[in-house]
Amino acid sequence: MLLQIVHLTHTQELHMMQTFTVTGMTCGHCEKAVTRAVKQLDPQAEVTIDRTANKVQVQSSQTREKLSQAIAEEGYAVAA
Repeated sequence: MLLQIVHLTHTQELHMMQTFTVTGMTCGHCEKAVTRAVKQLDPQAEVTIDRTANKVQVQSSQTREKLSQAIAEEGYAVAA
């Protein structure tokens, strides 16, 4: 088995893609609110929303818990 260790400097960050099931988004304003909430937490985050599927994909260095909390604080239900 090959084990590779990656050393990140303080200028590099690990960006992980995470998918959330978010209900309550009914319009473009809702999408903007969710995007804004994530970007306030991580300005470098990439956010993709599929409102009809209730899916929010976020590529960010922030933890899943922090991202979920930011979305929930906007008034949207985030499935566990």
